[in-house]
Formats: sequence, C-alpha cells, structure tokens
Amino acid sequence: MTEQLRVGLVLDCRDPQGLAPFWESALGYVTLGAVGNYVLLVPNGGGGPKLLLQKVSEPKAGKNRMHLDIETSMVEQVAVRLEQLGATRISPGIVAEHGQQWIVMTDPEGNEFCVCDGGSGHTRRT
Repeated sequence: MTEQLRVGLVLDCRDPQGLAPFWESALGYVTLGAVGNYVLLVPNGGGGPKLLLQKVSEPKAGKNRMHLDIETSMVEQVAVRLEQLGATRISPGIVAEHGQQWIVMTDPEGNEFCVCDGGSGHTRRT
C-alpha cells in the first residue's frame, strides 16, 4: 500500500501574526489558527498547500533557497496589487526566459517570491 503524500509549506519569519494578513491577501488564504510561534494559513475553499508561518529569532540572511511562485495570466497587475499590500519588487521589470515571464518580489519581511505566468504562453515583453 502506498501512502498519498501532500506538500505543506513553512515560511520562517520574525512576526507570523504581522505577516499573516499579507499572505492571506496575496494567496486568497485564511488563517486557520495560531498558537505559540505558529500561524497556519489554508486556501479559502481548499485546493492548495497549507502555509505555516513559523517564528524564528534570527533575521533573514541571504537569498531564499526555495520560494513561492504566484501564477497568474496578469503578472503586472498582480504585482501592483501585491505592492499595495506591502510587497517590494526586486527585479527592475518583467523577466522573460524560456517562454515564461515573471517579476521577483519580496514580502514585507524580505522573503522572496515570484509573480509569474507559469509558462502559459503569454506574449513576452522585451
């Protein structure tokens, strides 16, 4: 018998309670609960991985070894919305490579993520 595996994401951060509203709005998630050093976010309506915000004492140092991709056909519009929520662009414009396009951003605590088209074949900007 093979057990079905699922993916859950954990994001180290300094202030899980303070960061939760950003990720709720960014991903369309809701807070399921909080206890101690943890805040658990889940998709509103199901159908995606849970996101656990975990408080750590050390500050972020260097580039994330893993990051989230927020996939959309409206890369620029979603990036603008996320900036209004507190995100920051770290790429000067839309990056285009291998038929995909994306914008590199950080959340309010400096954790990198991308807003990308997921290779959906949209017109590349040059």
